[in-house]
Amino acid sequence: MKKIVAAVIMAVVSLPMMVQSQTQSVADDCACESQVLPALLATVNGVTITPRDLEKSTGESVRNLQKQVIEARQRELDLQVNSKLLAIEAKKRGITTAKLLEQEVVVKVKPATLAEAQDFYEQNKKRIQGDFNSVREELGRYLLDERQRVEAKKFADGLRAASNTVVKVPQAAPPRNDAERAVVRAIVNGENITSGDVEDALKALIFEVQEQVYNLRKNELDLIINDTLLGQEAQKRKITPNALLDAELKPKPVTEAQARAFFEQNKERVSGDFAQTKDSIISYLQQAELREAERAFVEKLRAAGAVEVFLKAPVSPVFSISTKDQPSLGTDEAPVTIVAFTDFQCPSCASIHPALERLVKENGGKVRLVARDFPLTQHAEAFKAAEAAEAAREQGKYWEYVHVLMQNQSSLGVEKLKSIAAELGLDRVRFNSALDSGKFAELVQRDVEDGLKVGVKGTPTVFVNGRRVTAKNYDELKASVDTALKSSTPAGR
Repeated sequence: MKKIVAAVIMAVVSLPMMVQSQTQSVADDCACESQVLPALLATVNGVTITPRDLEKSTGESVRNLQKQVIEARQRELDLQVNSKLLAIEAKKRGITTAKLLEQEVVVKVKPATLAEAQDFYEQNKKRIQGDFNSVREELGRYLLDERQRVEAKKFADGLRAASNTVVKVPQAAPPRNDAERAVVRAIVNGENITSGDVEDALKALIFEVQEQVYNLRKNELDLIINDTLLGQEAQKRKITPNALLDAELKPKPVTEAQARAFFEQNKERVSGDFAQTKDSIISYLQQAELREAERAFVEKLRAAGAVEVFLKAPVSPVFSISTKDQPSLGTDEAPVTIVAFTDFQCPSCASIHPALERLVKENGGKVRLVARDFPLTQHAEAFKAAEAAEAAREQGKYWEYVHVLMQNQSSLGVEKLKSIAAELGLDRVRFNSALDSGKFAELVQRDVEDGLKVGVKGTPTVFVNGRRVTAKNYDELKASVDTALKSSTPAGR
């Protein structure tokens, strides 16, 4: 039920406004470039590579990504209006927004019947891959989502009609200064929504687009650099680039034993038995060997050549992430705050957790660790485990409980969660009551929603003084913390 309600929340708060998109210059109005592109993106043994060299292969993709920001900017005002209306109505009824949506949307929508799904399939089968039986469940979910959207729109329209809400024309371009940020775009029951509020809500999306654009450009730039190096080396030897590769690339032949090992490791994804698929597997592995040999050769050319790259990766903005009433280690006065969004069934979270605690202990009051929950939908037991951790926190043993959770990720059913509480000497009656009643479910859901607002999509996602970092181990985390300590600008209070 929680997953359905979460989906409906997104449907309600992101209803499109009754405003037609205007034709805009993406470059001018996106305001999502992380840098002014340098005149030279790279030099390879004296050969220059410019932005124009990338335009043909990446230009359209970059513009399509940036267009997402323009469209989101136009929708965001409506999203914020509907969010406030939901919160007001829920408070009026004395219930949560999730409960409100469950009552007004979820229970009013019936799943599609088999006949309805079949009829939809017949009308759209030219655009659907697979036969009806293979897509039946997916079609059922799609039709349910669409019905919920229709019901959600009716509910949102009703809230608007009954409220004292004034909505002005949404901003087409980002505010350029403090005066433009202060412009009021909507008034909901006397509360203002400004251009700055809209733009701040887009930080995560803009940074995501910046990263995707950077990766597109970097990948293409790497290909051009590699081709340039191969061409230069081939010219030096007075042969063609293909002849150069033929002469240098000597991948080892793939054996039947290697093919069989690959088959055994991937048999669930392979169609057919080993005898039927052996030749295809060997061909696939041989191509992989060839690509690896080519990569190693190009790296050798790079190391021997004079290659400089001037394209810079985007830097995460500083996100405002609440740490109030959250589990924490270290002092509130610490100049560096680490916020970690985790899932108790996530192996990577278990791997990085000791490194996070170690950094707090090693830095003697200079680093604070704050835990936020982000149970992933594919982990069936993660949400309840997060509730259990909160129930343990209520009794002063959050970190002890989390330590045991991280060591038992394959078995986190409700009975196991209760037995862990017993092992740690918690008041069983109090703990079981909190877990069975869902006392902390809303708290966990709040963490999820806060995570989504700052662009969390997977776990672990770590922020150091409000900036998202990609650190995956202790050394990388320590480097991020050391950088933050040098600047000593606390964030996330």
